[in-house]
Amino acid sequence: MHDLRARSITLIKQNQHQSGAYVASPNFPTYRYSWLRDGSFIGYAMLQEQEFESCERFMAWVNTVMTSQRARVEHVVAARRSGRALSPQEFLPARYRLDGKLAIDEWPNFQIDGYGTWLWLLGEYVRAVGDETVLHRYRESIRLTIEYLAEVWNLPNYDCWEENGESIHPSTLACVYGGIKTINGLLGEKQLTTLAEEIRATILNLTVDGRFRKMRNSNSVDASLIWVTIPFGVVEPNDKRMRRTIRLIETKLLIEGGVRRYPEDTYYGGGRWLLLSSWLGWYYARTGKRQKALALLRWVENQSDDQGRLPEQQLDTLIAPEYRAHWEERWGPVAIPLLWSHAMYLILRNELERSEHQD
Repeated sequence: MHDLRARSITLIKQNQHQSGAYVASPNFPTYRYSWLRDGSFIGYAMLQEQEFESCERFMAWVNTVMTSQRARVEHVVAARRSGRALSPQEFLPARYRLDGKLAIDEWPNFQIDGYGTWLWLLGEYVRAVGDETVLHRYRESIRLTIEYLAEVWNLPNYDCWEENGESIHPSTLACVYGGIKTINGLLGEKQLTTLAEEIRATILNLTVDGRFRKMRNSNSVDASLIWVTIPFGVVEPNDKRMRRTIRLIETKLLIEGGVRRYPEDTYYGGGRWLLLSSWLGWYYARTGKRQKALALLRWVENQSDDQGRLPEQQLDTLIAPEYRAHWEERWGPVAIPLLWSHAMYLILRNELERSEHQD
């Protein structure tokens, strides 16, 4: 039996490229890139585990990536301010090659959640380690990220699942809000306070029946809506709108111990995602529902294989089983290990340990 905590840390470190990038999944060809969103949560998990060097290397990689994209950011900002429409290919991508270069392909790539999440990670790093020199070392990339997000945050873009590029998504905006608010806690700039308030007001308008909805043009639910409260703090965990959202997630998406993405999911048939199960556990731990959080932790642990690897999703209970063969023929078996799954497992374990010590 593997010590899944130790195994998770080892897998993450083994699959951190020499550049500092975290590969999303080393054995799944389609995921052999580094996403700023996935990577930031992986970096946060390593920060929680006091694996500071690993987290620092990832932040340094993003810093290099952002400074290399200065001309593209300036191009987007100038076009937006002049009123010129931009094609999706002109925006910054959600993922990069491990060497930091652009990934040239046809995959939907205009997503902004990762840029907000990277700012959030920076702020969390400074808070945990007390090293404010990173604000000076990364000042250009921080400024480029802020300028970019200020211009594009209210544009339709793809959600965290690489879907629905024509809409606005509360979970995406939560990442941007959390990033701007967290970094501004260190910068203290009035215009960033105003920007964060504008983003928050938009998120609070993306509701239906007193709860948050999946996206602007859909009243469905999505487990990523947990991000609106944890970790990005748009609302408090016990906010009435969030409690109603959680109840719907429990009703529609929590199935036999694991959490699905959304009710209409057909990717690999629509299984239960380990990272989302950990996320719901994170919410439970923050709201005093310790036994529920522990149950989700145990479910995630039980999905590890004989090598101590966690997959992206569990496929034994599917929404649309007829789609499983389509995806397996197209891309092969489901991704394993998924570093984001391991990261969220570590985050939930640490949250439960902290809450136990506080009791």
